[in-house]
Formats: sequence, C-alpha cells, structure tokens
Amino acid sequence: MEKLLDRGVAQVLPNKEGLEALIQKRKIRIYLGVDPTSPNLHLGHAVALRKLRQFQDLGHEVVLLFGTFTARIGDPSGRDKMRQPLGPKEIAANMATYKKQAGLILNNSKTVYKENGAWLGKLKLDETLKIASRLTVSRLLERDMFQERIKEGREIWLHEFLYPLLQGYDSVAMDVDAELGGTDQTFNMLVGRRLLESMKKKEKFVVMVPILPGLDGRKMSKSYGNTVNLLDVPEDMYGKLMSLNDNLIPQYFKLCTDVSPTAVAPRDLKAQLAREIVRMYHGEKKAKEAEEEFERVFRKKEMPSEIPEFHIDLPKDIVSILIETKIASSKSQAWRLVGQKGVQYKKPGASEWETVSNPQKNILEGGIIRVGRRFARIA
Repeated sequence: MEKLLDRGVAQVLPNKEGLEALIQKRKIRIYLGVDPTSPNLHLGHAVALRKLRQFQDLGHEVVLLFGTFTARIGDPSGRDKMRQPLGPKEIAANMATYKKQAGLILNNSKTVYKENGAWLGKLKLDETLKIASRLTVSRLLERDMFQERIKEGREIWLHEFLYPLLQGYDSVAMDVDAELGGTDQTFNMLVGRRLLESMKKKEKFVVMVPILPGLDGRKMSKSYGNTVNLLDVPEDMYGKLMSLNDNLIPQYFKLCTDVSPTAVAPRDLKAQLAREIVRMYHGEKKAKEAEEEFERVFRKKEMPSEIPEFHIDLPKDIVSILIETKIASSKSQAWRLVGQKGVQYKKPGASEWETVSNPQKNILEGGIIRVGRRFARIA
C-alpha cells in the first residue's frame, strides 16, 4: 500500500486515508484518460501507466479511456491560447498503435479499453444541459489558465469552457471509484468528482502523479523534440536519455523505474538510467547492445554499425536531403537544424566532418549526413 499511494504520487484527493480504507474493503474501478493527440506515447505518459499497472497487479479493475470525443475539442490545460481540435481521421490514426504501446506497461488481457465517443457522441442537447446544470460558471472560471487569459485579454472559447464538463462526465458514464492522471489534469478530474457526487451520490478519489519534464527540463512535448517515446528503437531511446539534463536524473529514476541509482558520477548515473529504461521496454539484450553502440559512436568516435542508405539524385540542397532521409519532417525543421549548426556532412573518403552552415548548400556527391544521433548514407 505504501508503494502504491506514495512513490510516484503527488497527491490523493480528497485524502489518501479514504482511498486506503476503500481499497482494503474491496476492489475498485480506476481509470486513466488519454486524448489521442499524437501517434506516440512517451515516458511522460508512462508515469501514469506504471501507476495504473500497480493497481492492476493488486487485482483492481483498470480502465484506459481514449478521449476520441474530447480530442475533437482540444484540452485547454496549460494553454494560453486555443488548442487546435483534431478531426476523426487524425484521431483514428493516432489511436492505431495506442493499445500496443500501452501494452508495454499494462497487462492487455486484464485492461478494459474504452472510448468516450461511445457516450459523449450520443448525448442529446437536453442531456448536456442537465449535466451543465451541475456546475457554475464561477467554478469553471477558477481554472488557472482561464484566469491567465482573462488577465491578458485573451479569448476563452465556449467549446474549451465545456471541455472539463465533458471530461468530467466520463467518470459518471463509467461509474468509477477513482481517476488517475497528471497534476496538470487536476481541475478536470475534480470536475468529474463533483459530477459523480452530484449525479450518483458517489465519491470519486483523484490520484495525481507528477509531470515528468522533457529531456531539457521543459514540458515533454513533440514540438520541443525532448520526448522519449515508448516505441523509440533501443539506440534512439538510450541516446536520448544520455542527453538528459543532469539535475533530472533522480526524478527520472523515481518516476520511470523501480530501481534506485547506485552509481556516483553523473555520466555513470545517466548510463545506469538509460540502460534500465531501455531494458524495461526492449529487454536486457537490446539494452546492452544500445549501450555498446552509444559508447562506440559517441565516446570512441567510431561510425555506427548500421547506417540507413538513401538513393538520392544529386546534386541537391541540404534541406531537401534532410527531408528525404527523414531526419527532418519539414523544411522549417531542416532550416532550424542547419541554423543551429546541428548538421554535419562527411564526403566519401574524408576523415573529418564538415558542419553545414548554409541551408542552400548543394551536396554534389554521396557521403554521410549526421544530425546528433541520426546518420544517413547518401548513395
């Protein structure tokens, strides 16, 4: 019980003692909601999934809810402006591998998977109004990001205003005992607690887990390029973790693993962390191979054992090559990589790398392109 409600838990509302008493009395139904706004789950999602797995291992009913309806609205959490809603096709594409990714942590055979479009998409206007009557405008306006927008003269769109109401109704529709989520979801989860209490006279506990920072200390986000995705190949996962800010190492050990650090030097600590996380998602053998590859390429300055090869008609500018080799996903990203002096090029037979500083530079012959941990051979 101590491990369940203490390690990796920021707070339990309304109180930890009440949830402990309920768990000792009977098995509970607890859920985690995830809006499929991206095709990848990352270590930040894994913090909550790992905690959910602990409940599952103790025999409690675990529900992983995909926000197929709420993703079409866009969660305003942490946003100083409106989040762009997603369309049904994009949501479906993002969800395609969610179950597989979640299964890296949860026991899929014991996990109940649901989509909130199943009930939110069927609500009639009179039913929505009935739910809305359970909350006040003043209560919704207490939300911190809404307060910030009001102070700055920014708009709050009505569909954003309704987001907490609809997410909160998920708790009612599934008749849960508890909800688990990151601290950034506290307001939404408490709305669900209020609705369940008001509509079904039932108490819902809220289990909040800390938000895992990205590799650079900012919010973990694909747009920042600071995520470690659960489906990253072992070499990428290991290399990314070796770029982690040193001051975040203890937090990653606590939230991402079940082990305690044993090394002393920051580099050794980071290597222990990277090896353990790769082992968790890819196995012992792949973790060892990823570590050996990293040491060979980045410490001994040798070439990777395998470099993907691309047949490209030359001459061609470096921006186009970065896109064709999939090192960059867009022209703007490619320009940014060059501007940051992150692109290196080695001609065939050359012993030294050349840093590419001009995004319009033409590559006249084959060779190797390198951006951080990513390599591409041009043939």
